[in-house]
Amino acid sequence: MRQTIYIILVCVCAVLAGCREEHVSSDPSKVLRFSQDTVQFDTVFTSVQGQEASATLQVIVYNDNKEALLIDRVWQENGRMFHVNVDGESDLGRLKQLQINGGDSIFVFVRVGIPTQQEDGTLWHSDELHFHLSTGGTQTLYMEACGQDVIRIRSKRRRSDYSTYRFEAHKPYLIYDTLVVGKLTMEAGARIYMHNGASIYVGGDVSATGTAEQPIRISGDRLDKLFDSVPYRFASGGWDGIYLIADKAATYELNYVDILSGNIGVYCASEQKENLPMLKMNGCRIHNHAAYGLVLLNTDAEVVNSEISNCRSYCVYCQGGRHRFIHSTIASYYGNTNIRIHSEWKDDAAAVYIDNLRKDKPQTVTGFENCIITGYLSNQVVVATPFDRYYPGVWKGNYLKTDTLRIPHARHNVYYQEGDTMPVFRNSYYEYGKYRYYDFRLDSLSPAIGIGDRESALLYSRDRAGVSRSERVDAGCYQYE
Repeated sequence: MRQTIYIILVCVCAVLAGCREEHVSSDPSKVLRFSQDTVQFDTVFTSVQGQEASATLQVIVYNDNKEALLIDRVWQENGRMFHVNVDGESDLGRLKQLQINGGDSIFVFVRVGIPTQQEDGTLWHSDELHFHLSTGGTQTLYMEACGQDVIRIRSKRRRSDYSTYRFEAHKPYLIYDTLVVGKLTMEAGARIYMHNGASIYVGGDVSATGTAEQPIRISGDRLDKLFDSVPYRFASGGWDGIYLIADKAATYELNYVDILSGNIGVYCASEQKENLPMLKMNGCRIHNHAAYGLVLLNTDAEVVNSEISNCRSYCVYCQGGRHRFIHSTIASYYGNTNIRIHSEWKDDAAAVYIDNLRKDKPQTVTGFENCIITGYLSNQVVVATPFDRYYPGVWKGNYLKTDTLRIPHARHNVYYQEGDTMPVFRNSYYEYGKYRYYDFRLDSLSPAIGIGDRESALLYSRDRAGVSRSERVDAGCYQYE
């Protein structure tokens, strides 16, 4: 009986304590604490409003004091570009006498929408969110963003009349869905941002004239962070891909084009059995794709001084055509990290797959000279051909991680051996917390240093970064320096 009475008294006291109105401090030294004093947005595309305008960033406002603090009013200094929601209320004029109890907190959510600036570069914008306390003090949350005008493209389908679409360098482009054209031209320095699911289809010639100083960049349109300090560009699959699908002989010239973080980097396909389309790649980087990097189907190709890296399936897939890879780095370390930033795990797929088994297609003849083909799986090269001893592809001066390459024209190569501990690259592992992303330049101990064939290097005296090969020929697209 006594125990029952005691429990009832405890419950009554707890209810009364919960109903007791908390004392509001009048001490002007008592202040709020913000989880961050400045809300900083990455570059935001202008004239985009609503939910697509920007990411929504969050700030927590804490009352670390024992007594409650009363906010008389909340207002923005400018209020035109930054849109805020304080404690669930977006109409700041209705926020009167907002009380934060001792040890409690509220949330502030911020978005930004910037109108067209009529400028080619980025412009900095700012605003201030003020909190006036009943104790007399005012505290301020600062908001900052850079605005960038873009040229928007929606559902452009021009392949039927084989018109030419030209990407220029003065302003970035934002492709929302699908661009289908007959021919495509890209100026040095052009920047193309791809919305989720967006793709480019080209039915004819391509001329992309980037340079080492002014590369062309094709990437996703999410410029904010996936979480914490991890930018969205580290995650693959942010857009679809680039499809070169000429139904007649065509030339695709890609010079210093960076193609980043989609589903497929470059997909070349043709129904031709002769006079195949020709892909010429020089100084390009195809990196971090959720399926394939470079697919060559009935397409000839010459790939020089290029990096093709970190794809969930094959980095390079060849079926039909003659392909020559010279001084290129093909590295398969997709998902080699201590933090999950991709939606799917790495496939059990080699970095390079060559399919010479189709009798109804042109013969596949693929060779590699002064290249690196490696990754964290045990076998990174597969040549599927009926008779290995008759396969005509030339392989020389390469560093290879493979246990299946048994063809007569593979000579003067260096092979990974089980137990080798020498690092090939500066960094083939993304370690969250140290902020060191993948870096496929050569390590000082790399076994790829000095193994290249000098004859194959004669026409390519400088690497992708412009470093000379005159004194020593390293394998891959980067000389060690």
